[in-house]
Amino acid sequence: MKWGAVDLDPEGPFGAVTNILIGTASWTDKSLIASGRFYPPKCSTPEARLRFYSSQFPLVEVDSSYYAMPAPQVSQLWVERTPPDFTFNIKAFRLFTGHQTSPAALPKDIAEALGPVDKKNVYYEGLPRELLDELWRRFRDALAPLKHSGKLAAVHFQFAPWVGFHPKSFEHIEECQRQLEGYRLGVEFRNKTWFEGRHEASTLKFERERGLVNVIVDEPQGMANCIPSVWEVTDPTLSIVRLHGRNHATWNKKGLASSADRFNYDYDRAELEDLAGKINAIAAASVHVVFNNNYEDQGQRNARVLQELLRPA
Repeated sequence: MKWGAVDLDPEGPFGAVTNILIGTASWTDKSLIASGRFYPPKCSTPEARLRFYSSQFPLVEVDSSYYAMPAPQVSQLWVERTPPDFTFNIKAFRLFTGHQTSPAALPKDIAEALGPVDKKNVYYEGLPRELLDELWRRFRDALAPLKHSGKLAAVHFQFAPWVGFHPKSFEHIEECQRQLEGYRLGVEFRNKTWFEGRHEASTLKFERERGLVNVIVDEPQGMANCIPSVWEVTDPTLSIVRLHGRNHATWNKKGLASSADRFNYDYDRAELEDLAGKINAIAAASVHVVFNNNYEDQGQRNARVLQELLRPA
């Protein structure tokens, strides 16, 4: 069976026919490549890896764009190296999502224009307006090849844990939408105040009114920087589910070698069966399922099992 939109058997365990695209967050993680369990031995270049990955899955989330401003020529190569019906979601640059950002992560000329800073990191609200507008312009330029090819589904905004339910946060999200007019935005909160008590209804109402995709997460529970899984659809054309794993021990552990260690979790079949049922329940339109348990090949293996579970009998 060729990958693509998963047509569920109406008589199967998960019901109605729908469109579900399954993939992983990134295809270039160091631990994935080092594991030697996903890419063929001779698949050793960025081009070869993306071509192979896109022969196995219909969707990928680009995470490199979170760490550094992407370049249009690179996103054009992504377009050229993937099948016509391949789909990308791309993460927003970290500065836009309220995260601390090293000046070294900024384009060189932007960092030079900013001048000396007396702290290790800069934040969105601390940059001059003209530099912010220039960063947004360059981000739009980088997205343009993906958009024009029809391969870009959503720009993913994973907001910093300290971005809580507050009028200024709403205003910032509205600015992100204005800067990316014509693009679909997925919103992933990392602060539980967005879904506490009456805030949940207000948050979902805001997302529905603004046409924002509520990103549904699966992650460890019971810690201050975790949010609940809110299985609500706020954009009738798309839902996004991100699976971070459930590793309580590493979620807030200091001194990890890489972010992959934080998400070191292998979903078992029973957990994936439970998730498949929940995913199907929201699949009136398209659903993107992104495995972010990116330690070695865990995400790719789990994605293949979920594909199997959702495959017609």
